[in-house]
Amino acid sequence: MYSLIDIQKKLLPDLLAVMQKRYHILEYINQMQPVGRRSLAVSLGLTERVLRSEVDFLKTQDLITVASLGMSVTEDGRKLLVELRSIMREISGIVKMEQQLADKLGIQRAIIVSGNADEAPWVKNELGRATAQWMKSSLHGENIIGVTGGTTMSTVAKMLTPTKPDQNWLFVPARGGIGEDVKNQANTICSQMAENTDSKHRVLYAPDEVSKEMYESMIKDPNFTEVLHLIKSACMVLHGIGDAITMAERRKTSSENVKKLIAANAVGEAFGYYFNEAGEIVHKIQTVGLQLADLTAIQHVLAVAGGGSKAKAIAAYMKRAPKSTILITDEGAANQLLKG
Repeated sequence: MYSLIDIQKKLLPDLLAVMQKRYHILEYINQMQPVGRRSLAVSLGLTERVLRSEVDFLKTQDLITVASLGMSVTEDGRKLLVELRSIMREISGIVKMEQQLADKLGIQRAIIVSGNADEAPWVKNELGRATAQWMKSSLHGENIIGVTGGTTMSTVAKMLTPTKPDQNWLFVPARGGIGEDVKNQANTICSQMAENTDSKHRVLYAPDEVSKEMYESMIKDPNFTEVLHLIKSACMVLHGIGDAITMAERRKTSSENVKKLIAANAVGEAFGYYFNEAGEIVHKIQTVGLQLADLTAIQHVLAVAGGGSKAKAIAAYMKRAPKSTILITDEGAANQLLKG
């Protein structure tokens, strides 16, 4: 039997196209408000004439307000967006794409949010929101959550809200990160996550890359080994997936090693491991904290990465990821991954 949406797709495809367009305009205004018309037109790839018509309609329906500072979504507009999100996922075929992507990558589940993080900055917020919602729905009782650094994890932290009464969380950095931009260090992100969820956190004072001698010296400190034990005991790990060369440059990797990565066709990075398109490890840095092999013993592994430009990095890492992995990504990356 056809669903109502299937019938509309066959008999009223233009109606659904208009609905999707207006939804995306309303969602973008909601994420970027207050936003000007010209900026909105450029971001959405629409002419100002077309956008003006749509903005006038949304204003007439009391879904947005227009002021000198820009456009903003009204309370009615916000309520409508909440109700529309699940409907739009079905209309756009995202629900079906999620199953196809999980099957293709051989992982537990894929969660796809609308948009492409390469083109619209608000999509990264949606990745963070989807991650926060999954955490809230999956974790009960006392839980240790390991978190890596990076801009995506920083966005996840912003989207977290206070835990429920039956949730008691402890955030720990999954690996060292001193030396990176402070706001993107795992220690900083754990602190933000704990603050936003009314939880606790621990810190790991260790650089992103260490020598063997430094590591052996550090493990003599009981405080250090205690945090390492907590990290290994995590029931959930949140991590990003990086473009190989971008991550190497962020770590201030020597030009010699960058050349080696390029020669080895490295495309992705996670946990200090660099992968080529076949998923082979072509380089590894000595890091403190979780290693790739540790992930198989962790119940919930959430990999968060979006944007079509990340597709090769995601595909490469997923060839090594544990089967329990849940990938949270966007349409931009998902479409590229499904095309292969």
